[in-house]
Amino acid sequence: MGEITVSAQHIDHLLHDPASAYGAPYMQAYAALAVSHRSRPVAEIVPLLREAADDALLGFTGADLIEQTQAISTGARYELRVRVTSP
Repeated sequence: MGEITVSAQHIDHLLHDPASAYGAPYMQAYAALAVSHRSRPVAEIVPLLREAADDALLGFTGADLIEQTQAISTGARYELRVRVTSP
């Protein structure tokens, strides 16, 4: 299970918000990769997930991304705890 802290004003970088103009929420990219890259090698998924995290301006560690890519590769469930801070 991973954990990330996101400010309330940037929660739309993580989760889709129809009221937001931000167009690349991380969870949409993660979900798309989970469908398209299941059973693919972790090494193939890591750079794609890193790009999505960088685009969303989220500070996942390398270990976080490896854990997430292993879940994508194996089709395992992945839990992410999100701590939202005030702006």
